Amino acid sequence: MKNNFKIIAFDADDTLWVNEPFYRETEKKFFDLLQDFGTPEFLNEELFNTEMQNLALYGYGAKGLTLSMTETALRVSNQRVNAKTIAAIVNLGKELIQKPLVLLEGVEEVLKTLHKSNNRLIVVTKGDLLDQERKLLNSGLGQYFHHVEIVSDKKEENYQKLLKKLEVAPDDFLMIGNSRKSDIIPVVNIGAFAIFVPYHTSWQHEEADKIESSHCLEVAHIKEVLNIIEW
Repeated sequence: MKNNFKIIAFDADDTLWVNEPFYRETEKKFFDLLQDFGTPEFLNEELFNTEMQNLALYGYGAKGLTLSMTETALRVSNQRVNAKTIAAIVNLGKELIQKPLVLLEGVEEVLKTLHKSNNRLIVVTKGDLLDQERKLLNSGLGQYFHHVEIVSDKKEENYQKLLKKLEVAPDDFLMIGNSRKSDIIPVVNIGAFAIFVPYHTSWQHEEADKIESSHCLEVAHIKEVLNIIEW
């Protein structure tokens, strides 16, 4: 893998800051609210199916999850769930959006070091525009980034459009993230480079098999990125 890039892109959720554990916590509370209508395993499957059906409509993020939880509650209860429970589900969504921003260990050290180099650092994240903008603002990391791209999805065409917008060749672009499906595979497929930084928990929709390529590496901790990139 080469070690000098014109643009180094970072995923946001669970690469720069904590995200997925808050979603799992919210889902657990949702299952508790609906315990009269099924087991956690059953409700988890039903919720996931609803989310998958709604992705094209709502996209990714807390708002989409809240709508999918509401729809799931109505369906599994045969419309018998009461207004108090629906209100509680709405509050779960609001609480999720307002969770405190918690940076992952070593992130700011890495950004600060790379920012001193000639590399341009950017954020490439998917999800709700307002929610992601709020997270970045609260993170205090905005000073390190030349550009922020919030996309509806992370597929090959999304990355190709981004590289065209930034006027950078795939060979000069590196993506760093915790999702093989979103941050690694599509990037490698367009001829760019990627570093996979696994997180201890992930949404099942983001799971994908490991790929073998000279264009990607896996590290145990984000600080190892500094041993790979020329800065």
